[in-house]
Amino acid sequence: FDKDATTGTATDKEGIPDGWMGLDAGEESRKLYRETVLEAKTILWNGPPGVFEFPAFANGSKALLDACIEAAAKGATVIVGGGDTATVVANYKSEDKLSHVSTGGGASLELLEGKNLPGVAELSERQ
Repeated sequence: FDKDATTGTATDKEGIPDGWMGLDAGEESRKLYRETVLEAKTILWNGPPGVFEFPAFANGSKALLDACIEAAAKGATVIVGGGDTATVVANYKSEDKLSHVSTGGGASLELLEGKNLPGVAELSERQ
């Protein structure tokens, strides 16, 4: 696990070879992400698909961001939740190209699940 690690590719059929790690989304996965994102009217993105902190493994995250930006430009609602995902968006200075960007990934998911969040409940109850 190193920013300068040797890179390679794998397919669903072949799998990831012994001694290797899957640290980014490959070309085929990126194409599937894009197709899926562009079909959606609402996208909730929580979690980068690669080790975006290392440039060699940031391609999947950048491709997913590009698809989300394209979807938003075509009218989709794109919500980014989570610190790492928000960092991907910030790294490419793209916060203004999406509907909403939040660092509260776990809390965002809990809110969508209908769980009671104490801070939200307190603010909601105040008159």
